[in-house]
Amino acid sequence: MHFAITILAISFLIFFHELGHYLAARQLGVAINVFSIGFGEKVYSKKIGNTEYAISSIPLGGYVSLKGQEDLDPNLKNYDKDSYNSLSPLGRIYILFAGPFFNIILAFFIYIALGYIGVEKLAPTIGYIGENSAASSANLVVNDKILSIDEKPIREWDDIKKLVKLEPVNLEILRDEKIINISVTPKIGQSKTIFGEDIEKPLIGIGPKGDLVTLYNKGLNSFSFALDETIKASKLIVVSVEKLVTGVVPVKEMGGIVAMADITTKAAGISISVLLLIVALISVNLGVLNLFPIPVLDGGHIVFNIYELIFKKPVPQKVFAAFSYVGMACLVTLMLFTIFNDFFRLFGGYANG
Repeated sequence: MHFAITILAISFLIFFHELGHYLAARQLGVAINVFSIGFGEKVYSKKIGNTEYAISSIPLGGYVSLKGQEDLDPNLKNYDKDSYNSLSPLGRIYILFAGPFFNIILAFFIYIALGYIGVEKLAPTIGYIGENSAASSANLVVNDKILSIDEKPIREWDDIKKLVKLEPVNLEILRDEKIINISVTPKIGQSKTIFGEDIEKPLIGIGPKGDLVTLYNKGLNSFSFALDETIKASKLIVVSVEKLVTGVVPVKEMGGIVAMADITTKAAGISISVLLLIVALISVNLGVLNLFPIPVLDGGHIVFNIYELIFKKPVPQKVFAAFSYVGMACLVTLMLFTIFNDFFRLFGGYANG
């Protein structure tokens, strides 16, 4: 059941991406050759007007085939009135951007739903005090619950690090049913980023107890929460790619569709809120990565159209075809590598690495 939910979730995200392209193309009068749910051999198809609507054998997303645009054959062009190629560069960019935008806006709405459902976060309850730390010097103790820092409310553990700086801070603590105020002067200490990089930062010297708290964001707060989470997820993806390219994150950490399915399946077995968090992150991932300027991806096509917009002429066909084939080869190679990496990791290939 959980795996079936995973397949449906991933398929829906890719389907929703293609739906963005489809609706934008229809809006601008571009003919749609095929709109398919799934890839591969068509299991069922029905032609309505000039569009063939199909359900295909591999239930992982779908695709839209526009008249005049064919990624598998970059040399195939069509300049009929209802063709993709007859549009201005801005019109084509609009269609290309619609797919990634649909993924990002879908994540935004998922985060709004999560604001009402509630998200479990680590409670701001101390479970560890470091030796010779600022917390130890200030006589903080295990089970102290941090209510606020410098009068700014603390709802979850991650809120603490946002307010800690290299100067005295006032902590409002709940201890044994009593509220007390303690002044703490953080010390510079060693920490790690989520990418495993060693950094120096102001630290109180405490660790979480592990208790969970469910946070809700309703009404107008749900919109600010959704916007904040969507922006954070987008930045995380861009930074993750940068860390991968610069070698901070080893290539063995790269994951593909198998890792995505594995994580989503596990999330489905925990709770609906955890599942939706993962689905929202994957949706943002699809949106942001598709905007990268790689030929064959939406971002690559957008770059070609920006070139035409600036220089008033299209990229030479030979150059366009060459970049498209290179981009296609790179993506296929990357996909095969990540699948191999996923299985190698799942079967313990990196256990001693």
